[in-house]
Amino acid sequence: MRINQFVAQASKLSRRAADQAILDKRILVNGQVATLGLRVSSTDKVELDNQQIKLPQIAQTIIMNKPRGYVVSRNGQGSHTVYELLPPELDNLKAVGRLDKDSSGVLVFTSDGILANELLHPKFVKEKKYEVKLDKALTKEDREHVERGIMLDDGLSALRLSGEDKNWSITMHEGRNRQIRRTFEKLGYKVIILHRTAFGSYEIGNIPSGNWQFAQKTGII
Repeated sequence: MRINQFVAQASKLSRRAADQAILDKRILVNGQVATLGLRVSSTDKVELDNQQIKLPQIAQTIIMNKPRGYVVSRNGQGSHTVYELLPPELDNLKAVGRLDKDSSGVLVFTSDGILANELLHPKFVKEKKYEVKLDKALTKEDREHVERGIMLDDGLSALRLSGEDKNWSITMHEGRNRQIRRTFEKLGYKVIILHRTAFGSYEIGNIPSGNWQFAQKTGII
C-alpha cells in the first residue's frame, strides 16, 4: 500500500492532505522521513507528528440521514459539518461522495477503501434515487426535455423521472456536482427540496434526520 493511502485510511486526513503531510516531513516510517510513492506494509511503524497511526482492523460503514444546512467536510469554514453528528470513535470514517449543504438524505461513511471506490467509480454503475420538489409545476415538454438530456457545461445530463406537478422522484447513475439542480435551472426551475433516498444498496429507510446507523460490516482491511 502506498504511504499516502495508508495515512489517509489510518488518520483523519484526506488523500491530498496526506500527500502534503508527507511533503512537510510530518510522516515517519520506521523512524525515517517518508517520501511520496513509498510503499508500506502492516509490519512497518508509521508515525504522524510523532504519534504512531494504524489501520483500523475491522472496516466500518455507517449510513447517515444528512440534514439540510450541513456540509460534507471536516472544515465547515463557518458552517456546521456532518462530522459534528458523529461520535468521536467514528471520526476517522470518510464520507463517500457529496451532498451539497442544502440537500439531505443518504450519506455513506466508511473506513473500507474498496467499498468507497466501488460506490464512486463509474464502471460499477451505482444507482442513486432522489425526491425533489420544484418551485413550480414541471411541464410535459420540459419533462421530456429532462429525460432526453440537457446539455450542461460538463456534458449531457439525462434524468429518469416519475411524479407530477412540483414533486418528482429521480433515478440516476451519475453524480456530478449539483447536477440535478443545474439541470432544472437550465429550464428555469429552482429545486426547493432535494433528498437522496438511496445510494446503491444503501437506503435511508426510517433513519431520522441527523441520525445514523451501522451498515453491514464490509470485512477485514
